[in-house]
Amino acid sequence: MPLRDLPATTRARAPLRLGLAGGGTDLSPYCDEFGGAVLNCTIDRYAYAFIQPRDDGKVVFRARDLAAEESFDDPGDIRKASLDLHRGVYERMRRDFADGKPLAATITTTVDAPPGSGLGSSSALMVALVDAFRAWLDLPLGQYEVAHLAFEIERHDLALAGGKQDQYAAAFGGANFIEFLAQDRVLVNPLRVPRRVLNEVESSLVVCFSGRSRASDSIIRQQVSGISEGARPALGGLHELKADAIEMKRALLKGDTIEMAKILDRSWAAKKRTAESITNDRIERLYGTARGAGALGGKISGAGGGGFLMFITAPEDRLGLVEALNAAGGAASAVKFTDRGCETWQVPTRTRA
Repeated sequence: MPLRDLPATTRARAPLRLGLAGGGTDLSPYCDEFGGAVLNCTIDRYAYAFIQPRDDGKVVFRARDLAAEESFDDPGDIRKASLDLHRGVYERMRRDFADGKPLAATITTTVDAPPGSGLGSSSALMVALVDAFRAWLDLPLGQYEVAHLAFEIERHDLALAGGKQDQYAAAFGGANFIEFLAQDRVLVNPLRVPRRVLNEVESSLVVCFSGRSRASDSIIRQQVSGISEGARPALGGLHELKADAIEMKRALLKGDTIEMAKILDRSWAAKKRTAESITNDRIERLYGTARGAGALGGKISGAGGGGFLMFITAPEDRLGLVEALNAAGGAASAVKFTDRGCETWQVPTRTRA
């Protein structure tokens, strides 16, 4: 059977991130009233989105890592899709950039980390999906526009709880000090960290998966409630987290890993004051194991309740820390920084006639 050409398949990948400091201050209404600040770094784990045009009028959503697939002959049925992120991006892009016309395609995704990992995987996937559509439809959207559109779809269209840092980290990549101001203003400040410093920090880091977070949505809603009601412990904790983001930026630029570890510990204590269920017995056991195995400091990445913990240790002690955490039931490893944000490319699509 002969092969025939179709329009090119568009591929996108967006990096996941480690939240070093300031996480939670990117939540509204805190950032709208007080201004938020976050320091994060993207890592070598990605969210992927692939768009393969179809000539049969169908729309197919696939999430390979979730073993889920949905097919629609009638675009009107897409609102019933259970793959929310696919549906949200498809509907928004069709409405805003295709005059509401159907866009026949197979949209496939996969992510290098499980949902609730605390690495911003859902928002990175949103960015990858938006950027894949941008490239496919040849839209004049820059990094800020892609990040903001991903944020709007996730937080407003789909009403999924969360902040703003993950979308901008995924779109821009690298080490960024990001400020969140009133009226949805966001300033991304890329940090020019010397390579020798990045090498030292990277060689000092250990990440450990504690288990999927099943409480992140409720934690975020508790934080938002505490902010809205002016709860002193929650507000005080967030003020400290914002101050820690500024201090972490200084320590990172100097390559002072000992100070960075102290800030991680301080931020962890402050974060636990912003909502219940941020920690649990398993997280505390892994944290205690890490400190006993030479970790200088550490905290959870993301909302809490599970997901990834991060620790700083002397590079000479990193292997022992990884082994101790794995023996305690965690899934620990080293991690590498990346300096590029979301990337798209296209490849020929070939199918049999």
